[in-house]
Amino acid sequence: MEQAVVERDSITFNTAISACEKGGEWEKAVQLLSVMVQQKVELKSTSMNAATTACDKAGVWREALLVVSTMGLSNVDCDAITFSAATGACEKRDEWERALQLSTVMLQRNLECDTFSLSAALRACERGSQWET
Repeated sequence: MEQAVVERDSITFNTAISACEKGGEWEKAVQLLSVMVQQKVELKSTSMNAATTACDKAGVWREALLVVSTMGLSNVDCDAITFSAATGACEKRDEWERALQLSTVMLQRNLECDTFSLSAALRACERGSQWET
């Protein structure tokens, strides 16, 4: 039987990273981003957003922020999805200062702050007893 050859391109990686995100496998999603960089596969915001969302669902804020910083270093534009997911990850771990920083960056970049990202930032402040912030 003949084996199929799968082309390693951004579409293939995006599909795999999205599957990891949906399956709760944030570590594998982040690992796949590293493989993309190593293999010089063009990073796309869809792959980065799926990885950031996987981090959000797991509440691993450091990794979510690492993906955001990787996007900046790789000249991949962060969008509202990126920031919303990273803010959500920060909120889950009571990282209210970082959640507010992300909201500020969104506003500075003229990105639309959606209900999810603003609510996450507000919940982070509430959980950190920072209601006056």
